[in-house]
Amino acid sequence: MEAITQLLGIGVDARQLSVLQVCLRGIIVFAAGIVMLRCADKRFLSKMTALDAILGFILASMLARAINGSAPFLPTLVGGFVLVLLHRACCKVAAHWERFGGWVKGHADLLICNGQVNFDAMRANDLTERDLLEELRQHGHVKSPSEVDEAYIERSGEISVVPKKTG
Repeated sequence: MEAITQLLGIGVDARQLSVLQVCLRGIIVFAAGIVMLRCADKRFLSKMTALDAILGFILASMLARAINGSAPFLPTLVGGFVLVLLHRACCKVAAHWERFGGWVKGHADLLICNGQVNFDAMRANDLTERDLLEELRQHGHVKSPSEVDEAYIERSGEISVVPKKTG
């Protein structure tokens, strides 16, 4: 155990860590990070909601501190696992309790309904008409709101577009 402690520089001031110690810490944190992400919900790295983004920011900061020695190594890794499990628990609660889900993940807003733009929803989401038209072209492959059945700004911040059926 003493050898591992010395090899990883456990208890050593961050400025005293050797290149080898930082590299070994990085390898261990990398492996632990993979395990943490496998423990997290699959959607954590796909379309990020506020809940996912917060976990990403905090986890990245914590893991970096474990590598550079500015925080205790083992407690920092354990704290990372606790945050991932908390994220997973929040996602499970959100899946069963819609109000909580809206609070931690946000909610979608209807921007266009049957070709009519909801300017209140656009203002609430700080979208300009130019932003909306760009999203319609890129994601809906339409040129104007009149060609859209529905468009939403999703919880992830992306805009989804359902074009009107032609025919």
